[in-house]
Amino acid sequence: MSKPCRIASVLFMACVLGTVALAREDAATQVQPLVPFASTEGLERLARTTAKHDFGPLANQFEAQATIAFCGPTTAAIVLNTLRPSTIETPRDRSRLRPEDERYLPKSLELTVPRHTQESVIATGKKTRAQVFGEPSTVNGKLVRDGGYQLRQLDELLKAHSLATRLVIVDAQTAEADIRRDLIDNLNRPGDVVIVNYLRTAVGQAGGGHISPLAAYDAATDSVLILDVNPSHHPWVWMPVATLIRGMRTRDVTENRGYILVQTR
Repeated sequence: MSKPCRIASVLFMACVLGTVALAREDAATQVQPLVPFASTEGLERLARTTAKHDFGPLANQFEAQATIAFCGPTTAAIVLNTLRPSTIETPRDRSRLRPEDERYLPKSLELTVPRHTQESVIATGKKTRAQVFGEPSTVNGKLVRDGGYQLRQLDELLKAHSLATRLVIVDAQTAEADIRRDLIDNLNRPGDVVIVNYLRTAVGQAGGGHISPLAAYDAATDSVLILDVNPSHHPWVWMPVATLIRGMRTRDVTENRGYILVQTR
């Protein structure tokens, strides 16, 4: 083979190998598919895993968010009703009743049931209902519109309801091994729950920042079950832990997203 031919051959092989390497790199960075909970595979994962202590209690108290701004309050209500069953201190939310609803009923009849709702939990936190819906507020000395809840604001809300929490902001320094251990350990124990905050577009979904509780972990696929509180648009899914971490390691208004480990005091 002549020298020019040898040079051409080397350049061709370098181009091919470079293309293959780039293809492998692209494949590695692609978001893995999410598996719907209601699918055959999704139900099989729940059946085989042992890390599902939170599934029954959370599913029993589950409700869908009423507005696009309520993923945080809805998650808080589900968690409160799960960890603190109805007591004499549990509120009775009358905000969903109309004046005419009681017109034909005995005056002594109480229509409401003692239960935390996505409307009632807001009143205990620092963030007002108007601010949740976009009323400008001061954040780090600046007046901004900060609709919904950032993770730290949700953590403050949970603490205001006398729950014990550990907030973890997933930034560049947060080790993936530590995150995975926290999530799996929590899902392997009864009596506590984990709430995650992630960016939908970073995990392969349409939308912005979102908050929901986790209910189970499947070791065979290294995935967690997200009880999405917006199920009409995003049904419950099994999400690879690596994908969830990618979604949490994203910037919100003032800092990155992350997760909250929650238990009673």
